[in-house]
Amino acid sequence: MTMGYGHADKIARITADAPAAGLAIDPALYRQDDVRRVLAEHDIAVLYLTLKDAGLTQRQIAELTGQSQSEVSEILDGRKVASYDLLVRIAKGLSIPRELMGLSFGAYSGDVTVANPPEGVSVEVLRRRLIELGGGLAVAASAAKLAPLLDRLELPDPSPVPLPSRLSGLHVEKVRDLTRRAYGSDPEVSSAAAAWASRLLDVSGRDAVRKALMVAVAELHIEAGWGAFDAGLYDRAMHHYGHALKLGTEAGDAYCQALALNFAGLATVEHGQPNNGLKLLQVGTVTALGIPDGEEQRLVKVGGNGRSAVQACAGADSATALADLDEPEKANTALAEARELWQPTPADPGGELDRPAAVLELDRGRMDVAEQFAAASVRRWEGSGKRGYTHSCVVLATIHVRAGEPRGLQMAHSAISATNKISSVRVRRCLVPLADALDARPNSDNRQLARMARQVASTRA
Repeated sequence: MTMGYGHADKIARITADAPAAGLAIDPALYRQDDVRRVLAEHDIAVLYLTLKDAGLTQRQIAELTGQSQSEVSEILDGRKVASYDLLVRIAKGLSIPRELMGLSFGAYSGDVTVANPPEGVSVEVLRRRLIELGGGLAVAASAAKLAPLLDRLELPDPSPVPLPSRLSGLHVEKVRDLTRRAYGSDPEVSSAAAAWASRLLDVSGRDAVRKALMVAVAELHIEAGWGAFDAGLYDRAMHHYGHALKLGTEAGDAYCQALALNFAGLATVEHGQPNNGLKLLQVGTVTALGIPDGEEQRLVKVGGNGRSAVQACAGADSATALADLDEPEKANTALAEARELWQPTPADPGGELDRPAAVLELDRGRMDVAEQFAAASVRRWEGSGKRGYTHSCVVLATIHVRAGEPRGLQMAHSAISATNKISSVRVRRCLVPLADALDARPNSDNRQLARMARQVASTRA
């Protein structure tokens, strides 16, 4: 689903729904054929949407099911509910007959399924049945004899891992460790890690620990947002950046607020909404003024010198937005101001200014200047970031092909092959301008490489 600026704008406002009195749920709703299918398939996101259409708010759903409002929001955004205990709690809280959700287990013969179970058999009966089956396997010593029985079993999910009784510094460090591991990971894994960390916020603890945890969880959401953005999942990225902004604001942490706004702005620019993205970047730049002097490098994408690095990267991204808005002079000014603020070194974990400059100069047809910036970007990432290095190689190859350089064909082949080995959808999409440049060249080798580039660009690894 393509999202308009309305969604991007919302993450710049921290709101909370006012609690409302509970609404009666018509039991007939659960008997409708389409709703019965939703219940049988445990599609809780669609169930919650159906209840919202019937007049319930997220907060009311959360109160009825014993969840936090953030958990309900995550489920609405696609988080799957597999826990047996949580499904039972949802059924009980929303007055859903358990048999409609397959939460009663029956005899294991005939057409027994989760969607159509006989009533009256408890989980304890299921446990005894499993023990019985295990004994049969030991006697028969044949997995083949057990398989038909197991095929007819519908096993409950294990009980959820309980939350700690009280927060401590250990839990803050656990979240920080997840953030360290999050770079380059599958966005589904990063999102799951952020969802787990967010649950810790419901646990009581000392104010200082809770504040540190909010900042750590915000940083993890920023990492998860970047993973989603890199995978081409704009909606999911904005979801995480919104959570990061909310937590950063609650904790009074300008660093997290600025980063959440800046990354959301970049994602929105690349999503084809440069005007809306520029607004977010401008708010992020102003917010970064609140980052304390001497703030140490943080466990998020942009490190370096704290406030100046955040502002500089926002300036470079703003230049891209301004160029898309046909404001070349303003784009030049934004880039120049960014360079005055900060120049990254190989020790900085992320962020740079040369590749955006190379792309802008390439769009203007100034190949010599673009080549210098792109070559500097390749050197900056060499040996320190596979995605960044490959991205810059694609830009450099595009410049050489557009300029008709003899090495262009070889560089294009290397860039396409390297891109095919990484999962980044964002980098893969950058092969499209390279394919266009190759198609514009005269011989069949270029056209063959163009087809190869477009194939890689359209494939999700």
